[in-house]
Amino acid sequence: MLCWGNASYGQLGLGGIDEEIVVEPRQCEFFHGKQVCDVGCGHRHTAFLLEDGTVYTCGCNDLGQLGHDKSRKKPEQVVALDAQIIVAMSCGGCHTLALNDKGQVFSWGLGSDGQLGLNNFEECVRVPRQSVSCLFLFIGGQVFSWGQNRYGQLGLGLNGQSIPTPQIIQSLQGIPFAQISAGGAHSFALTLSGAVFGWGRNKFGQLGLNDSNDRLFPTLLKSLRSQRVIYISCGEDHTAALTKLRGVFTFGAGGYGQLGHNSTNHEINPRKVFELMGNVVTQISCGRQHTMAFTPSSGKMYSFGLGGNGQLGTRSTCNRKSPAPVKGPFVASNHPAAPELSLSQYAPASSNHTASIRDFYMNHSRPVVHTFSCHPQIAASLEKNLIPRLSNSPPDIEALRLYLTLPECPLFSDRNNYVTIAIPFAKSLISLKEAPLKVLGNWWSTFEPRVFQRLVELYKEVVVYLLQMHKVGIPSAEQRIFTCFLDTSLRLLEILHTVSERAGHIIQYDKFYIHELDHLIDIRNDYVTWIQRQMYPMGHDGVVTLCRYPFVFDAQAKTTLLQTDAVIQMQMAVDQAQMQNFSSMFMPAVESVNPCLILIVRRENIVGDTMEVLRKSKNVDYKKPLKVIFVGEEAVDAGGVRKEFFLLIMKELLDPKYGMFRYYEESRLIWFSNKTFEDIDLFNLIGVICGLAIYNLTIVELHFPVALYKKLLKRKPTLDDLKELMPDVGRSLQLLLDYAEDDLEETFCLNFTITEENYGATEVLELVPNGEDINVNKSNRQDFVSAYVDYVFNTSVAPLFECFYAGFHKVCGGKVLELFQPNELQAMVIGNTNYDWTELQKSTEYKGEYWTDHPTIRLFWEVFHNLPLEKKKQFLLFLTGSDRIPILGMKSLKLVIQPTSGGEHYLPVAHTCFNLLDLPKYTTLETLREKLLQAIDHNQGFNLA
Repeated sequence: MLCWGNASYGQLGLGGIDEEIVVEPRQCEFFHGKQVCDVGCGHRHTAFLLEDGTVYTCGCNDLGQLGHDKSRKKPEQVVALDAQIIVAMSCGGCHTLALNDKGQVFSWGLGSDGQLGLNNFEECVRVPRQSVSCLFLFIGGQVFSWGQNRYGQLGLGLNGQSIPTPQIIQSLQGIPFAQISAGGAHSFALTLSGAVFGWGRNKFGQLGLNDSNDRLFPTLLKSLRSQRVIYISCGEDHTAALTKLRGVFTFGAGGYGQLGHNSTNHEINPRKVFELMGNVVTQISCGRQHTMAFTPSSGKMYSFGLGGNGQLGTRSTCNRKSPAPVKGPFVASNHPAAPELSLSQYAPASSNHTASIRDFYMNHSRPVVHTFSCHPQIAASLEKNLIPRLSNSPPDIEALRLYLTLPECPLFSDRNNYVTIAIPFAKSLISLKEAPLKVLGNWWSTFEPRVFQRLVELYKEVVVYLLQMHKVGIPSAEQRIFTCFLDTSLRLLEILHTVSERAGHIIQYDKFYIHELDHLIDIRNDYVTWIQRQMYPMGHDGVVTLCRYPFVFDAQAKTTLLQTDAVIQMQMAVDQAQMQNFSSMFMPAVESVNPCLILIVRRENIVGDTMEVLRKSKNVDYKKPLKVIFVGEEAVDAGGVRKEFFLLIMKELLDPKYGMFRYYEESRLIWFSNKTFEDIDLFNLIGVICGLAIYNLTIVELHFPVALYKKLLKRKPTLDDLKELMPDVGRSLQLLLDYAEDDLEETFCLNFTITEENYGATEVLELVPNGEDINVNKSNRQDFVSAYVDYVFNTSVAPLFECFYAGFHKVCGGKVLELFQPNELQAMVIGNTNYDWTELQKSTEYKGEYWTDHPTIRLFWEVFHNLPLEKKKQFLLFLTGSDRIPILGMKSLKLVIQPTSGGEHYLPVAHTCFNLLDLPKYTTLETLREKLLQAIDHNQGFNLA
């Protein structure tokens, strides 16, 4: 160990030497063979911490700062600490602190300003005593300060009065700190991410805030925020900071050259020490009025500033205004990138106040979080201390890291802690102000899907837990609390959903679905309550409606909402018609109306007859229940006739003879034709028909791509939609986007045009103005692809789609429809092909003599399961009016089979309205198969069984 500088009080530990000033590094023989792991320098005394946890001191002892009454020239052990294992220590101007392995702090020396933290202002304490309220092993980033506060250096928002006991600096709560440092009358705290906060005296600009005004509260040093500071050291009136890139910045008092800028000017802003550039600086340290920097790669130490006591180690007592090498036997070493965190760095010479930092668990990242499960008391600490103290406006983004890591704690996923930990944490999170919440959202958007999903699943489980509790029963006195808990959890999920959407779906939208809702709440009642709250706002009435958070509804729940909405609107339309009919009895001028929308059509002119009726109908008529009558047929429409009507009219409208739609062979899908039509009302009719199908809960054959449903929901089609409709073209455009070579123009030879066939003639159309003159290159290829997609799905079909859209929304517009995702809306319109024939058999009901194991029923299912897929689909068409299944799945078909009194020569008969099959009592496999196939091959037309 080497030492140099003022030795007049024995503070160098060299014994009774003659010199009062040592001007170059000299070895301290006393510690030869001992391992010194920490050194603290006060104004006139020094403290040494050995590897075995013992403490030695030397130097001036006028105020008891050595902790013993022995010789001052050589280091002496502080025997009062014999029973302690000291792990860190620090020296103030005339006092000393030591930290043991149990997190307890001991102090001794000058205490007139309360700097010992002993809850008194004793002039001096000569034997180490344990400080008040200094148990450091606590979860939460808390900084304490005590002592002199003349300039606000305690960061407590006041000045003048000294504080004799440790006080929490409230404005720094929740921030994970790596280091704190105290100067003569100013202090700094450094966060893990390199944010620097300073407070206290600023007469010389030692806070680096571009002025000389003192600060009573910690203030962010914004000019160093981007520099990634890794260590900071304070002198009496100046400060030095070391950055991750090994740059040294200094600011504050410079009258002795202690800033190293080859001048004696004061600096009110951080300024880089250019004379140290080119050197890899790994350590810096400030004395009262001098600074030192260590560069292990070159084996040199540099010093600058006041040198009158030899403290620069340059064999001279002259001041130095720029870095000069310290004379001595320094050698290159693999020194740590930054000094180890210890109390010795917190309170350098001349400081009459003290700062301390409690260990913050984030210093250890996730492994420490997982050790929480081993400590039951941690749950209570989280509940009572950490979470209630989270600020809605953290002083720095570093504090927000807590919101990322804390939910990883296993305590959060324990159902017993939902109410005490998970929900209060969610409340703190949603209470964040806009700026910090935006930062947090940006961080979440970079999460891996599985990590993001874990957070979503946690709060989905919380919602399910709360709803389960509500279903069991909650006392009326606790209803308000329950409502608050539920609303808090759902609002957090809403924030996460928004983040996921904006980031291009971190996880798929269906990962937010809470499938248990169907069993936990009355969805229909929830929807009615939601509608009532919109119509008649009642402020905070303590009611939470799940419809406010539609992203948690799965397809089944949304379908229930749509059914409920349709029933409400139908009932309103019927009530309005009945009221009008009632008025017509007494007021001849009032015309009576039918409470249903009646379509009387001929099979041979189904389009014309439908057009005729719908053109005469008003918008309110579309909201009425739909009844269909085929001229000359006896069937009463209880649903089945309506099914066939939709099947036949869509088949007719989509017939190529009309030329309304273009069929794409490769995808077997259709899209609007780009031709000009005189009778554009036909597109309005198709839109109305699609809307009526959804409104009346009937699936129809409509082979459009998902892009149609995106446009109906006001979302933009993308290249993926073009790949679905036109696979060859989509693959070619993707190849264009992925092409990595520089000869793109020569390889593809494209410009901003599109070539189309129109009535047998080839036509070249420009995608943008003067598109024929704009070649597609690497810089504009994305624009070309976007323009191509826009032309196919928007520009070329705009008038036709607008008519379709208007017709559709005449019937189906409304808030409920907006809850659906495009592919869910598609399934609502055309059903899906997720066939589960076993589920169909399981959900089938039987009447009369028939039951599950009846011989005829067993024969029927044996024949059915052996049919090819096309015949099975044909059977669905025969029985239900459609070969596709509703969005709710096979079980929602509710097939019913009943026996008939006729013999085996009769065919099965389908009551399409009721999904009811009359099945004669066939006794052989061959007969049943023959009759069933014969029946399903003739499935159009309705007759009474």
